[in-house]
Amino acid sequence: MSENRPLTQINKSSPGTEVAAETAAALASASLVFRSDFRYSSTLLRHAKELFTFADKYRGSYSETIPEVATYYKSTGYGDELLWAASWLYHATGDKSYLQYVTGKNGEAFAQWGSPAWFSWDNKLAGTQVLLSRLTFFGNKDASNLGLQNYRKTAEAVMCSLIPDSPTATESRTDSGLIWVSEWNALQHPVASAFLASLYSDYMLSSGTAKLSCNGYSYKPSDLRTFAKSQADYVLGNNPMKMSFLVGYGENYPQYVHHRGASIPADAKTGCKDGWTWLERKEPNPNVAAGALVGGPFLNETFVDDRNNSMQAEPTTYNSAVIVGLLSGLVTTSSAVQSFT
Repeated sequence: MSENRPLTQINKSSPGTEVAAETAAALASASLVFRSDFRYSSTLLRHAKELFTFADKYRGSYSETIPEVATYYKSTGYGDELLWAASWLYHATGDKSYLQYVTGKNGEAFAQWGSPAWFSWDNKLAGTQVLLSRLTFFGNKDASNLGLQNYRKTAEAVMCSLIPDSPTATESRTDSGLIWVSEWNALQHPVASAFLASLYSDYMLSSGTAKLSCNGYSYKPSDLRTFAKSQADYVLGNNPMKMSFLVGYGENYPQYVHHRGASIPADAKTGCKDGWTWLERKEPNPNVAAGALVGGPFLNETFVDDRNNSMQAEPTTYNSAVIVGLLSGLVTTSSAVQSFT
């Protein structure tokens, strides 16, 4: 793209708590990945701390500060991002102030203990619950903390809702068993849910936790892993449409992905507003957006492969991110490190 890319800024007078806290969480978790590079890891962690402090001190929703984003990405609240960031900062630093943050008054205000929620770009609560549960699995000295126990119980409720034959299983599924919550970008919820289920099963296996209790019924880690695999298999082509929703994978995947890079020829000279010409073309995309995960099927398990059908044919970074996590979890040996510190 040759067009100008103007910067939109959040600051003290125009806050964006979700953006700052989500970035803090990303940097804190990345500091763990790059811990062998002490200097780089320390830089990531320093910025994570600064961003979290800013996010917490200057509270305000980014979709109110920047109203033009609300059409597609309106936030339903910033409390979950604050808890998500503080949870990652605790794991990265061992600083108890972050643990107190998520289990104290902020947990009481934002955690919605006892109310399972869907993990998504807009709601980090289920991810936070699973992340904090690892402290109770692996014998953290603060594991008896009532707040942590509340996170663990809510995470268990999420897991119980995902296992198909659980007495508390969600009815939000297609006839073939795909978790289905939202018509727009339907795959974000099943893939994110399957990722959490595979991670939780790893926690159970690595800690020697034999069963998960769901209203008197017991389930094994393998039951969670079977669910996770079923969602991944559906995405990769084991579905009534016999279509892979992961672009570039398999013999049959979407050819009309709603994506500029895929639909505009590489040698085209086009401005920002000229994309409509390529959007309306009848030919398949000239480029393959390999690894992109599109929105996915309707509840009746149909898919319209049309570039104008952004509801189903548009890929997103938050879809692709969680499918990488899910597939990575399914090809590993199902072991989880007991401590990040």
